[in-house]
Amino acid sequence: MGARWMATLGASAGLVSAATLAQSLPSVPGTCTRTYVAAVSQRLVDGSTGQPIPGSGSAVNFANGAYQVSYEEVQAVNLARSGDPVVLCLVRVPENCPPGDNRGKLYATVDLRTLLLWVLPDSEHTCGGA
Repeated sequence: MGARWMATLGASAGLVSAATLAQSLPSVPGTCTRTYVAAVSQRLVDGSTGQPIPGSGSAVNFANGAYQVSYEEVQAVNLARSGDPVVLCLVRVPENCPPGDNRGKLYATVDLRTLLLWVLPDSEHTCGGA
C-alpha cells in the first residue's frame, strides 16, 4: 500500500458521519467508507452442522453489506471482532464482466481497533470465473 492509499484511509477515518457508517459501499476505485465488522468466520461452513470449517480460509462480513474472503488464513481478519469500526476502500473493479456478474472487487480494509490492514476480494472467484 502506497502513501496515497494511507492518506485516503486516514482522511476517510474522520470524514464520514456516524449516520452513514453502515449504509454505503465504495463504488469507485480509490474511494473509502467507514463501516463495522458484522461477523468474522472461516471461508467454508459445514453444510450439515452449519459450523465453520477451521483452516478453510478467512471470511469477514461488514454492516454495509461488503464481504471479503481468502483461501488462506489471514491473521489480521482473524483478529477482527464483530463491532470493530473499519475503513473499507475499493482498490479495483474487474473489467469486461458478463452482465450481472459483479464478483471480483478488491477491497483494502483497516480495522480501527487493531490498526491492522488486509486486502482481499469480495469473492473466491472473479467475474466470469467458476
